[in-house]
Amino acid sequence: MDRGFSTRLGFILVSAGCAIGLGNVWRFPFITGMYGGASFVLIYLVFLALLGLPIMVAEFAVGRASLHSAALSFDALEPKGTKWHWYKYGAIAGNLLLMMFYTTVAGWMFYYIYKMASGDLAGLDAFGALLADPLTQTAWMALVVLLGGGVCYLGVKAGVERITKSMMMFLLALMVVLAVNSLLLPGGEEGLRYYLYPDFNRLMEHGLSEVIFAAMGQAFFTLSIGIGALAIFGSYIGKSKRLTGEAAWVIGLDTVVALMAGLIIFPACASYGVSPSSGPNLLFVTLPQVFNNMPLGRLWGTLFFLFMSFAALSTVIAVFENLICCFLELLRKDRKIIIRWGMLVIFLLSLPCALGFNVLADVQPLGAGSCILDLEDFLVSNNLLPLGSLVYLLFCVSRYGWGWENFLKEADTGHG
Repeated sequence: MDRGFSTRLGFILVSAGCAIGLGNVWRFPFITGMYGGASFVLIYLVFLALLGLPIMVAEFAVGRASLHSAALSFDALEPKGTKWHWYKYGAIAGNLLLMMFYTTVAGWMFYYIYKMASGDLAGLDAFGALLADPLTQTAWMALVVLLGGGVCYLGVKAGVERITKSMMMFLLALMVVLAVNSLLLPGGEEGLRYYLYPDFNRLMEHGLSEVIFAAMGQAFFTLSIGIGALAIFGSYIGKSKRLTGEAAWVIGLDTVVALMAGLIIFPACASYGVSPSSGPNLLFVTLPQVFNNMPLGRLWGTLFFLFMSFAALSTVIAVFENLICCFLELLRKDRKIIIRWGMLVIFLLSLPCALGFNVLADVQPLGAGSCILDLEDFLVSNNLLPLGSLVYLLFCVSRYGWGWENFLKEADTGHG
């Protein structure tokens, strides 16, 4: 098996690619806009430090010590007779559920590149038409599955590491260019002030407890912690570096991308008189209208959705790689056979989400107005990510699990 990364930079960028995704570039800007801007950002950063960093270190440590994915890592480290290994099913379910809706939303990003580049994007009409068209939804979702599976098919070094590393470098460069363009827009100062100057009175409009819960949920969602998606990359690295420093690099990159996404979006909204609290429609309905009215808007809009697509695809590749390793360890089949069947399975599992806005629109699992995507997102974001993080935490600190001393020894092995 082609196991392991060729460079430390590859590990950091691929791990960051797993964490960097729709949570940073779609969810973070709109949830920040909804909950009051800078004051929400401060609370979110506190939760990244208090919850995100230690749990990421725990995932990396479990992966590196066991040299396995979530499928067998608990089996390898748990005390004899305990049942921690049962969580493998929760971790695998979490990764599958994440792919079931992530592939559809990533497909929207690629669709928007095409529509923006062709000059045929009219905000609400375009998004509504996309959601209502089952064939178009399915085709773009299938493209994402093929791209994610195809990269993994090339192997860990030649595919996952090399291509994700290139995408991440290009993503970071695109981000800087787009942020500079937004900051130079006339009237963007007001958006910048909303985003960077805390006003705690805005928190009280929603209630402090609701804002705190939203910030905590965002910290879990943006890092993809708790379902073993990062543990697999821990198993790919050597013991030359301490894991807290490596996790800090990953979280730092993840946070920079999220904050830069805000620098791209909020000044543009202010410049064109758009409310930053537009909610989930901010990206797919509101911003296209901004680009349509901006000088060289087609170019900037195309680059923006290319940036978004790279962010989404980096997570798809990382989660796909994790699932491949899980089933490799459980089934002991050839990697390429697992990937070929895996692409078919992911495509079939993703169909209900893609069809949930049209053919299956009558299925409203969380009440009137909800859809299948809402249910899948709720199960992952509100349940499996936080509960899975608790499992990793307890496993690493409890004497009934791997234990604090074993965890600390692994986390502190290396330099840094």
